[in-house]
Amino acid sequence: MIRVRLEIDKVRIHRPKERWRLYFVILAEHPDGNDKMILTTLPQEPFRLSPRHNNSYSFDTDQVGAEGLFVLSREIPEDRELNVHIYLRHTRKSTRNLGEILKEVESGIGGDAFGIVQGIAGTATVPWLIIAKRAVPLVGKILTSIPDRDFGFLSAFERFGSEFEEQGEIDREKNFTGDASLVYSWSVDEHSVLESGMATK
Repeated sequence: MIRVRLEIDKVRIHRPKERWRLYFVILAEHPDGNDKMILTTLPQEPFRLSPRHNNSYSFDTDQVGAEGLFVLSREIPEDRELNVHIYLRHTRKSTRNLGEILKEVESGIGGDAFGIVQGIAGTATVPWLIIAKRAVPLVGKILTSIPDRDFGFLSAFERFGSEFEEQGEIDREKNFTGDASLVYSWSVDEHSVLESGMATK
């Protein structure tokens, strides 16, 4: 089966301030349930931008073998479309337990939360909160109630077409709804191939 992979390559803040403690909240379609979504925070600790970063942070570098910040890997859906939302947040706390955010979302949506699991979406140790798809509109509201700075979200929705046959990996650059932008990449597993239908190598 064809697998696709999402990585975050670079984030840029479009604000004068030059010191940030940033983290992402990822909301993606559940690999096995059309009526469910999964949510996590990345990385496990906020990453810092100091003046030397010039308000820009690259996870992917020019070094041989370097890759971006891994988000997820999963089998491609039958319709070859995958929807992922990426939120960007800044915490003013010197230490921040990002696991608390999953707990706050879980508590906020009540019966539409189905617990925190690991070993899903290609990540062995990253915890993901499973939620009902109908609860997605509540996620943004809950996040804005958490006292961290909100840079908004962007849609990393991808339709995996014939362009992936030629390139294998495609970079996208988009703006968050707040004062920040992101470069991320979707790729097809090197052991897979996209044709006019569905095939495996």
